[in-house]
Amino acid sequence: MNEESKQENKRAAGDEQVILEDVNPVSNEENIENPDEIKSRIEEDIKDVTENAAEKDWAADFKMIEDKYIRLYAEFDNFRRRTAAERLELFKTSNQEMLVALLPVLDDFERAMKSIEQAKDIQAVKLGVELVSSKMRNILSQKGMKVMECIGKDFDSEFHEAITNIPAPTEELKGKVVDVVENGYFLNDKVVRFAKVVVGE
Repeated sequence: MNEESKQENKRAAGDEQVILEDVNPVSNEENIENPDEIKSRIEEDIKDVTENAAEKDWAADFKMIEDKYIRLYAEFDNFRRRTAAERLELFKTSNQEMLVALLPVLDDFERAMKSIEQAKDIQAVKLGVELVSSKMRNILSQKGMKVMECIGKDFDSEFHEAITNIPAPTEELKGKVVDVVENGYFLNDKVVRFAKVVVGE
C-alpha cells in the first residue's frame, strides 16, 4: 500500500479532518470521501438557491394573487347572496301562477253560493256545481295535475295507501284496488298525493 492510499484511509477513518473548500456540485470524476460533508455541501447549495429566490420580488406576485383571490371571493359572496334572495322570492311566489288561474273558479263558487240561496230548482244548482267542478279540473289538468286511475289496478305502495281490506268481489280483484276513498294525484308524473284505497283480499 503506497503513502497516498494510507493517507486516504486515515481521512476515511476520521483520523484527519477533511475540509472541502470546493462548493461546486460533485462530479462523477470526484471521489466521495465523506458522505456527510457532501450532504452538507448540497444543503448549502439549496440554501443559496433559496436565499437567491427570496431576493426576487415574490412579495409583489403574492400580493397580486391575494388581490385576485379577494376579488373572486367577493364576487362569489355577491353571487351567493343574490341567488339566496332570488330563491326566497321564487319560494314566495312559486304558487302565484296556479292561484291566479284558480281565481275564476273561486268567482264561480261565490256566484253559485248566491244563486243557491234563491234557487228553487235543485237540478239547476247541481248543473252549476258540475260546471264549476269541470272548470277547476280543466285548469288543474292544464297545470300538469292529473288524477290517478286506481280501480282494478294492482295495489302499489308507491301510489296507494290502503285504508282497509275487504273480501274481493271476484277472484280477479284479489290484491287489487276495489274502491277509492280519496283520489290520488300526479303533478307532471310526480305523486303529490297518494290515493286512499280499499284492497280486495
